[in-house]
Formats: sequence, C-alpha cells, structure tokens
Amino acid sequence: MLRFIKDNMASIDGIEIYPIISLLIFFSVFSAAIYWTVKVDKKKINELEQMPLDD
Repeated sequence: MLRFIKDNMASIDGIEIYPIISLLIFFSVFSAAIYWTVKVDKKKINELEQMPLDD
C-alpha cells in the first residue's frame, strides 16, 4: 500500500514543497502557542481555570 502511494506521489511535479510548508505551519503554530503560554497574564490563567466550574 505504501509503495503504491509513494510511486504516485513521486510522479507529481513540485510535490516536495508540501512537507516543508506543513512543517513550517506546524512550527509557527507551536511557537505561537508557546509564546502565548509564556506571555499570558496569570490573572487570565486563573479566569480560564475557573470557567468550567462556573454556572
């Protein structure tokens, strides 16, 4: 099955850019999440913690 997919993908011109683009998108989203986690105010974190418990 994997050989079938690999052979079809190898015949498409310009397909080698897609793994690079998806890696860049993943890395940028992951970096943004880490940045937000470090920079967010502790008061906001406490507010978000209490949301499930509020009516």
